[in-house]
Amino acid sequence: MKTGGKSLLRNAAACLLAMSVLSACSGDVILSTSPADSGPPTALLTGATPDKPQFNPFADATTRAPGGREVIVNPTVADIMQPVNDIPELSVGRVDAPVTIIEFASLTCPFCKQFQAETFPALKREYIDTGKVRFIIRDFPIGMQSGAATIAMRCAPPAKQLALYEKFLAQQSVWVSQEVRRDPIFKIASQVGMTRAEFDACYENRGMIAALNSMKERGRTLGIIGTPNFFVQGKLIKGTLDMNKIRELVDPILAGRATVEPAGLTR
Repeated sequence: MKTGGKSLLRNAAACLLAMSVLSACSGDVILSTSPADSGPPTALLTGATPDKPQFNPFADATTRAPGGREVIVNPTVADIMQPVNDIPELSVGRVDAPVTIIEFASLTCPFCKQFQAETFPALKREYIDTGKVRFIIRDFPIGMQSGAATIAMRCAPPAKQLALYEKFLAQQSVWVSQEVRRDPIFKIASQVGMTRAEFDACYENRGMIAALNSMKERGRTLGIIGTPNFFVQGKLIKGTLDMNKIRELVDPILAGRATVEPAGLTR
């Protein structure tokens, strides 16, 4: 009976982790339980205290009054490509590549992890390394733990951010939780050489946090509601991509059989 009880506890813990990871792909979910090791989530991210108003840089739409955000129904490529001030694009590939793919991703999303592990290597080999596609990753953190990890990733030197992005996705089982915990996040960040002092200083950088918030808000304005969502040369795909779908979208553009259009939803 004791062995059975332990097994049930392990299974319950595994289910809770799976639920927290899966929920991270929905833009309507925010994991807001108090962290076990460092105060409330907003204090972890922004230095708020009980006597100061708390500012949540990754608040989801459900925490805001309806009608407070303008959504562009048919964004143009210019709308989509508009950069966020004070934060560089995380991208690979030629800037002048004929096709641009933008992924909106959350570090806690298992489907983002799956895309990065199973599809991105082939995309890079077939289209990015050959100069046909520029690939841009835009942060759309869902849940407080994802927000905390995103801050750490964007605090790393630009040359190391893509590597850290991939490490966070590949090692989700090590650091993803319903509670906001800095220590597991730091263990991943330290793999690219970040020191503890540098890591802790990241959470005091209000300018960067505000820029990340602007990036997520910009995504919402463009119609992003969860992760992964993609824009492929102006077309919005709400869901993941495999190589067959990428070829179906990209090859006609490269062959001159399709033109750049305002974003239209495809599934």
